[in-house]
Amino acid sequence: MPSVTVVGSGIVGLTSAIILQEKGLEVTIVAKERFDDTLSSKVGAIWFPFEIEPKEKTNTWASLAYERYQNDLEPKNGVAFIPFLTAYNNYSNNDWTQTLPKETVRKAKPSELPKGIKTAFISIVPLAEPRLYLPYLFEKFIKNGGHFEEREIKDLKELAALNTLVINCTGLGAKKLCNDRELQPMRGQILRCKKMNTPSFADSTKKGALSYIINRSNDCVIGGTDYENDWNRNVEASDTTLILNRLNTIGYNENPPEILEEIVGLRPKRRCVRFEFDDTFRNIFHNYGHGGAGFTVAWGCGIELGELLTKKN
Repeated sequence: MPSVTVVGSGIVGLTSAIILQEKGLEVTIVAKERFDDTLSSKVGAIWFPFEIEPKEKTNTWASLAYERYQNDLEPKNGVAFIPFLTAYNNYSNNDWTQTLPKETVRKAKPSELPKGIKTAFISIVPLAEPRLYLPYLFEKFIKNGGHFEEREIKDLKELAALNTLVINCTGLGAKKLCNDRELQPMRGQILRCKKMNTPSFADSTKKGALSYIINRSNDCVIGGTDYENDWNRNVEASDTTLILNRLNTIGYNENPPEILEEIVGLRPKRRCVRFEFDDTFRNIFHNYGHGGAGFTVAWGCGIELGELLTKKN
């Protein structure tokens, strides 16, 4: 059986590995940290193509991922389809709505809008709770015959030496690994709170003023921040206050949320996702730079990757 090594154990690495297993490859995941220590374990993980380019590719990946989540509904694995209110304005790119089944997306009625949002879509979209879904994927990978090795790769030469085919899913780690000047951190601070009796929503219409609530099975995520080229991994009390004040402005904070945890993560923002073979080390395929949309497009990227490698062979 041909073998491949996937580097990175976040949502992009795990989904890529599973797709390649389904294509008949023997897969090893090498990563400097387990899935439960990655950025993917910290996020809200709602299906929403936030801060990712190019849109023509993103929409295809997102659509493929949507279908995969439909087939991935299993008890207690963290996947559910929920109503999600998404604000938009005259400058918003709403192409993502065209990727959804027609019966799952519509414009919100005025009576459904909070006071701080003038126009929005309501769509039925996948939610994949990381604390349940990532362990489910990792167990699936292992049951499929996968191997995991905890190890940090220092440079492209070491990466290329791992196998005859290597898939680079290192997220923000690719900045140093590949000396990628286009890859930048987009700092996100969120609040994990007790579940709230409010609809899930996102308002990303104002740059630098991202606001959202994602209600999950046993908690909710309230966000957030989208500070570009910000390497600060510390929780900032000022950002917590900012997040709660924005929630009040929108009108979704009738009762103060009970905060369980304050979390910071750095999204891998890039001009566009790097999805290509390396120019120098031709056995390396790069799959990183998914911005704030890893859970939205990871399955789609994995599916296209599997098809590309099948044709190549």
